[in-house]
Amino acid sequence: MIGIGYTLPALLSVLVVLVWESAWLRTGLFAKPGYWLTMAIVLGFQIPVDGMLTRLDQPVVVYAEEHLTGVRFPWDIPVEDFLFGFSLVTSVLLLWERSRRAEAAAPGEGEAR
Repeated sequence: MIGIGYTLPALLSVLVVLVWESAWLRTGLFAKPGYWLTMAIVLGFQIPVDGMLTRLDQPVVVYAEEHLTGVRFPWDIPVEDFLFGFSLVTSVLLLWERSRRAEAAAPGEGEAR
């Protein structure tokens, strides 16, 4: 069962977020340089923190290895963590962008309708 227990849901989460944006939300988030800058900043913090939590010599978080692909990069971070991280951060940003657009389209409070 290599990779099924954690890898498959991680891959599916990425697919769901991509389909959600392209087929339903259509915010254009992926075309914005600010999104990619945000993702770079997230990775800049995720790598040292996740690396410290999942390092193989003294792990704080222990994964059942039979549920992973076994690919760990960098600092012993399971690659699946990056997939879930992408899905989590991107889905929040998509909702935020959608909410921002809805507010801009709605008449403001106190204005004549």
